[in-house]
Amino acid sequence: MPNFLTKLLSIGSDRELKEFERITGRVNDLESRFEAMSEEELRGCTAAFRERYDQGESLDDLLPEAFAAVREASRRTTGLRHFDVLIIGGIALHRGTIAEMKTGEGKTLVSTLAGYLNAIPGKGVHIVTVNDYLARRDSEWMGQIYRYLGMSVGLLQN
Repeated sequence: MPNFLTKLLSIGSDRELKEFERITGRVNDLESRFEAMSEEELRGCTAAFRERYDQGESLDDLLPEAFAAVREASRRTTGLRHFDVLIIGGIALHRGTIAEMKTGEGKTLVSTLAGYLNAIPGKGVHIVTVNDYLARRDSEWMGQIYRYLGMSVGLLQN
């Protein structure tokens, strides 16, 4: 009986994973276009995304390009590239899906994708890290990506 229940419960997640993989393919298809952008062009993406959002495009519509922009900004500022599994994690975060990642698998980098995308409307995003040391480290380290793309980063600690 547990095997049947496990299969039944995983039906939707398999379909969701296939959708996430399809979206990841779209992000990958944009990679060379974003790599070729000048610093000024890449930095201008945020304003362009905000304008498109204000004109009625949804965050889901903007997701592939926004993730491609973050991937390239990360490569330029931190030297870190979001691999496919991290893109999938970013989609899961954006969608509010539960995703488990172990220590060292890239949670900090994944958060930049959903954080950036969800900050496009200009209402702010909070990324919570309960460890003060890690919160400071991550705000400085990952903050490079957000600042490169024209966003600000704040930090609250005890």
